[in-house]
Amino acid sequence: MARRVLYYVHDPMCSWCWAFRPTWEEIRRRLPQDVSDRRLLGGLAPDTDQPMPASMQAKLRGIWQNIQQRVPVTRFNFDFWERCRPRRSTYPACRAVIVAREQGAQFEEAMILAIQQAYYMLARNPSDYETLVELAEEIGLNQARFRRDLNARHTHQQLLQEMAEGQRMGATSFPSLVLKSQGYSRLLQYDYRDPEVVLAQLLPDTG
Repeated sequence: MARRVLYYVHDPMCSWCWAFRPTWEEIRRRLPQDVSDRRLLGGLAPDTDQPMPASMQAKLRGIWQNIQQRVPVTRFNFDFWERCRPRRSTYPACRAVIVAREQGAQFEEAMILAIQQAYYMLARNPSDYETLVELAEEIGLNQARFRRDLNARHTHQQLLQEMAEGQRMGATSFPSLVLKSQGYSRLLQYDYRDPEVVLAQLLPDTG
């Protein structure tokens, strides 16, 4: 039985989380036997119907370009900024992950990947309700249940609880990795291109 938990605090619409995805997958594959992993949603930006200001759009495009330079395997489709009506709102996508998880543990990762691919590769906007409903159907979720639960109070409360849990552990940026052992939590250092940086901090606990 796992005695330690590695928390991955993320947002499905966080571009740095998209860049970290391949390394995170490798870390998960190679976790020590006494370590389990759990995701927590960080909630980058609250609900809003307001269009994203031009200055914020320019800032985010610049971040995408910076990521491509720092993590060359990461790809972005910049058509998003022309085809979509960007909003600084990631809570809907976070709730979509929660609702997917509630329909089956296997759907959590499927929804995260669907949102990331839609946003970063396919120029589809996961801030939009209908986009999330389409993604739910594409990954095989019960669409009526998804529609019912996406904006439900209990779903939003779960998001707020996960955000608060991450903050209590010191996760103030995304992605964050927190190792919890014997009631104590510590933030881990990581590298976007080298899983060994994290794995070296997960050597078997002999205490």
